[in-house]
Amino acid sequence: MDKRDRAILFRERLSEAMAHLGMSRSALARQTNVDRSTIGQLLKDTLPRLPNAQLAADAASALGVSVDWLLGLTDRPERPGDILASSLALSPAERSAADAQILDWHREAAGYKIRHVPATIPDMLKTEAMLRWEYSSFFEHASVQAIDAMQELMSWLRDGQSDYEIAMPIHELKACASGSAYYEGVSARIRHEQLVSIARSCEEIYPRLRLFLFDARQIFSAPVTILGPKLAVIYIGEFYLAFRESSRIASLTSHFDHLVREACVDPREVPGYIDGLIAAEGW
Repeated sequence: MDKRDRAILFRERLSEAMAHLGMSRSALARQTNVDRSTIGQLLKDTLPRLPNAQLAADAASALGVSVDWLLGLTDRPERPGDILASSLALSPAERSAADAQILDWHREAAGYKIRHVPATIPDMLKTEAMLRWEYSSFFEHASVQAIDAMQELMSWLRDGQSDYEIAMPIHELKACASGSAYYEGVSARIRHEQLVSIARSCEEIYPRLRLFLFDARQIFSAPVTILGPKLAVIYIGEFYLAFRESSRIASLTSHFDHLVREACVDPREVPGYIDGLIAAEGW
């Protein structure tokens, strides 16, 4: 950028930041330890000038913006630490409180495609009986909250609020059918009902709901949800890592698309695959 053009942009952004805070020239001069006339010269439109490094840094600090923004090196006015704080946040993932947060994120993403890699069977596809089994170690009201959240998400999906793609390890369905691993101790009745419910939902809601099954021995993914172009969330146990920076979201979206390309069972085949698991168990 030409020096004169940078000086003009600096003046415009300095004036904008002062107006946003309602800060006068005298107040900025006091906070930057310079004469009021020095601030006036920076704001004078007939002779644009650039400050020295010390004054640029002091002005940015006083105004709560970054030096890079004042100088036209970035279009984001936030300071680096503020950008990081806004683009990456930790949200508690306690079972009793997480449901409300998840619903809020889904409402925020209404109209956008949602991509989801669940930790187990997706909550929105779980039956009430399965949720009650999962929440059996919590208070009763926790299972009621979970069921209400599941029903709201399913209604949200059936109403066509957004297209929903789910990529899930194929071993989750196999374990559910056999009652092994995570599903050890779940009755055959609950597991059968759960598999039937997933198969029929995948038939009835397709193509708004598309379930892809991948082989976790060939490709791995942590639980992640990409809620449109503005938010991606990784589940790590006690917390959700929430990303709002566009390049991070794009990277996670690319990862999800790779899971889809490597899927061993595509959405049209899922109901038939599940019916095969059910038949193999003799149900």
